[in-house]
Amino acid sequence: MTAFVVVNPKSASGQTRADWPKIKPQLEKLFPGMQVAQSQARGEIAQLVRAALKDGHLDVIAVGGDGTINEAVNGFFENGAPVSPDAVLGFVSTGHDSDFRRTFGIKPGYEAGIARLKQSRIHRLDVGHVACLSPWGEPVGRFFVNVASFGLSGRVATRLNRARATNLLGPRLAFVIHAGLALLGWRPQRVRLITDANYDEIAGITEVAIANGRWFSGGLKVAPNAEPGDGLFDIVVMGGAKPRRLIESLRHLRGGKTDPALRAVRAARLVAAPTVETKDVVEVETDGESVGVLPATFQILPGALNLRC
Repeated sequence: MTAFVVVNPKSASGQTRADWPKIKPQLEKLFPGMQVAQSQARGEIAQLVRAALKDGHLDVIAVGGDGTINEAVNGFFENGAPVSPDAVLGFVSTGHDSDFRRTFGIKPGYEAGIARLKQSRIHRLDVGHVACLSPWGEPVGRFFVNVASFGLSGRVATRLNRARATNLLGPRLAFVIHAGLALLGWRPQRVRLITDANYDEIAGITEVAIANGRWFSGGLKVAPNAEPGDGLFDIVVMGGAKPRRLIESLRHLRGGKTDPALRAVRAARLVAAPTVETKDVVEVETDGESVGVLPATFQILPGALNLRC
């Protein structure tokens, strides 16, 4: 069966649409007879990938940003189980702000992504799963391969996903604007964190990142020691921080430096819940996409996905 290529033309502020005529012939050389589908709406990529796997495709190539890869990964699963255990995911990251590629040392731009595919090998990749609640109290489940988080980043993701202006501003400027808006009036949120590695804490937090990869939020190196095939999350906690200290931390992370305000725990499972003192909902995001709110359980699935990289 030929490869199935799924393209999100709206990703990277529409840059994927502009680059696709140059990307397509190069992929056709690698995957002769490939079948192509372009998504038209949010959530459609997972449906397209799931249907392709059921039709017998064993190679899936996602073309777009981190959200595109996230949706494709969710298409590899149905009812909590792999649709096709032998299937392989590859990706071509477009634009310059994708984070997943950074863990594998892939430079920005589609040219670097295609070059990596030409010399790629197949690796077993860990997959994260989060079970949380929708804002209306309904159970929600989502898979992720890079980073899930809650706290300030969850609030920013919610604002970005709702904002109609995001596509007009571009992802980087939109992130800066909505991060600034989220900071206005921000107060640390008290949560209880329990892992399977004997870590149990109630703390006021600004940010908690559950990292399978090393980078998130468009270039913040939040988990420099994370390995996406070791069977463990790097859970990074930023305690309650004043805006000035938070901005300093973000500056350190964007520069690839470590920050003493962060503490890390390695575990395969995290349960997080708001305390009675928590006044606002604590929002959760996965790979940049708003998912729901706490309480939530994050579980790693070791080697659950075949990755061509």
